[in-house]
Amino acid sequence: MSSMPKRPKFDGNIDGSASLNEEESEALELIDACQNEIDALNEKASEEILKVEQKYNKLRKPCYEKRSELVKRVPNFWVTSFINHPQVSGILDEEEEECLHALNKLEVEEFEDIKSGYRINFHFDENPYFENKVLTKEFHLNSAAASENGSDWPASTSTPINWKEGKNLLKQLLTKPYGNKKKRNSEYKTFFDWFSDNTDPVNDEIAELIKDDLWPNPLQYYLVPDIEVEPEDEEDDDNEEETFEDEDGEDGEGEDEDDDEDEDDK
Repeated sequence: MSSMPKRPKFDGNIDGSASLNEEESEALELIDACQNEIDALNEKASEEILKVEQKYNKLRKPCYEKRSELVKRVPNFWVTSFINHPQVSGILDEEEEECLHALNKLEVEEFEDIKSGYRINFHFDENPYFENKVLTKEFHLNSAAASENGSDWPASTSTPINWKEGKNLLKQLLTKPYGNKKKRNSEYKTFFDWFSDNTDPVNDEIAELIKDDLWPNPLQYYLVPDIEVEPEDEEDDDNEEETFEDEDGEDGEGEDEDDDEDEDDK
């Protein structure tokens, strides 16, 4: 099967392509004009979508605030949601889980223009680990956010943690021995490792999971049911046992009949 001939890469100069005839050149110019219209519409759509998102962010805010007040009535709501989340749970160390029992409120705030960045606020009750009442991780993802704060972009910042004496989990976890399931290496991060690390804000998967998955609907993770063994498996096992018993019984009866026939022959 013959392959189609390759066209020269379009460099923006349609008329200068010697291999194109007049009809093809005209068609490509029209296609290019259509593409420019499409790009302009896409840009306009993005602007309008941002306006809609800004509108609904304001409408959602009272609902989020009401939810936060109700969550305070449920013990260990946030730490349970973290533990049940399939990805976020992977960075939680046992001692960090104990610390996160003091987490009474989580909130994600997108900047007003949405596209420039956001912040994640972790509110804590009094706890034996650190003095802070609020720990904030903030992301500046384009020039608009950076210009307002006089910072580089993309960039992220984290509240310095005021650890109580002898309770610095970051130092303790660095020297803590791990079993076969969790071995500390250069790629392994715990929750407070992640919170304090600002080396790659654009590819911060944990922050994106909290902002786009856990924050919009934490209830789905708090209410994750325990995995139970399906009763069908037990029934199958019972059926297999009965089958083996029946086969043994039949074999036994067959042997008795053979023995009786041998005695008659004698």
